[in-house]
Amino acid sequence: MDNSTPKIKRETKNKIRVDFERAPLWQRLKAKFLSTFFLKKVVFLIFKLVLLVGISYVILFPYISKIFGSFMSPSDFKDVTVVLISKNPTLDQYKYIILENHYFKSALNSFILSGSVALIQTLVCALIAYGLAKFKFKGNKILFGIVVFSLLVPLDTIQYSIQLFFQFYGTSNPIGVLLKSMGVINQGIENSYVPLYMFSITGFGFRNGLFIFMLRQFFRGVPDELEESAYVDGSNTFRTFFRIILPISIPMLITVFIFAFAWTWTDDFYVNTFFTSLYWTRDNAWPTISRIVGVPKSLLDATRNLEVYQAAITGTATILIALPLIIAYIFLQGKIVQGVERSGIVG
Repeated sequence: MDNSTPKIKRETKNKIRVDFERAPLWQRLKAKFLSTFFLKKVVFLIFKLVLLVGISYVILFPYISKIFGSFMSPSDFKDVTVVLISKNPTLDQYKYIILENHYFKSALNSFILSGSVALIQTLVCALIAYGLAKFKFKGNKILFGIVVFSLLVPLDTIQYSIQLFFQFYGTSNPIGVLLKSMGVINQGIENSYVPLYMFSITGFGFRNGLFIFMLRQFFRGVPDELEESAYVDGSNTFRTFFRIILPISIPMLITVFIFAFAWTWTDDFYVNTFFTSLYWTRDNAWPTISRIVGVPKSLLDATRNLEVYQAAITGTATILIALPLIIAYIFLQGKIVQGVERSGIVG
C-alpha cells in the first residue's frame, strides 16, 4: 500500500474552513473568485453557453422565421426594414388557408385515415414481430434480415413500380382479375386510399420495417415463462398473444401507433404515388392534410411577383399541419420515451 501521499484529517479540514470564515471579506472574495479553478470554470461555462446558443439558433431560426412570417402582410415583405417583426401584422394567411383550403375537413379526413392505418399497422406489425421473436423456424433470420433491409431501400426507387402495379391491378394480379370480373374495379385501383390499406394489412406499409424491428426487440425481452404458463393452462398461441402479450406491451404499442400516425399524417409519398390522375383536385377527392399546402384564391393577387410571400404562405400551412402533432407530443412524450427505451434501440 502506497503511503507516500499525505492524508488530510477531518480536524485539519475543519480548521482550514474556520480560518477561511474568519478571514476578511476581501481575502475570501479574492481566494474564491480570482483562483485558477474558478477562472477555468467560468471560461468552460461561457464556452458551453455560446455553443448551446449557436446550435439552438441554427436549429430554431427556420421555425421562428416561419412563425413570424405567418403574421406578415404583403407590405411587410416589400419593406426591406422588416426582418422578423411585422409592421402590419395580420391573420389573413391563417384565415384563408383554414377557409379556402378546407383545413378542418382535410384534418378530419387525415385523422380518420391516419388513425385507421396506424391501428392496422400496429396490430399487424405486433403479430409479425411476435412470430419473429418467439418462434424458431427455418428462414427466421432471413425474414428478419429482409425486414431490416426494407429500411435501407429509398422509397423513390420503387415509386414507379408501385404506380404500375396498382394502375393495372385488374390485369396483373389474380385477385385483381377476380375483382374486375365481378365488376368491383375497372382496371386499376389508383386514385384511392385502398392501396394504402392493402400495404398496412400485409405489413408493407410506411416504415413498417422499423415498427417490426422495435416490437421484435421488445418481445425478445418478454420472459418465456409467461407463455409457458399460459400453454400449461390450455391457452393457444393466439389467445396467449392477445390476452397476455398485448396487455403488457401497451407502452410499446402506443409508441408504434404514434409513430405510424405521425408518418401517415405528414405523408406525401404514398398520396402522390396512388393519386396519379391529372384531374385530381382538392375539391373532387377525399383531401388529406398535406393538400392544404397551396396559395388560397383570395391571396393569389398578393403573391404575384412576390415569391417570398408565397413561401410564407407555404410555411403557414406547414405550421397548421404540424400543430396537431405538436399538441399530441406534449401530452404523450412520456409514453414515447418509455416505448423507445423498452424497444432496445437505445442503450
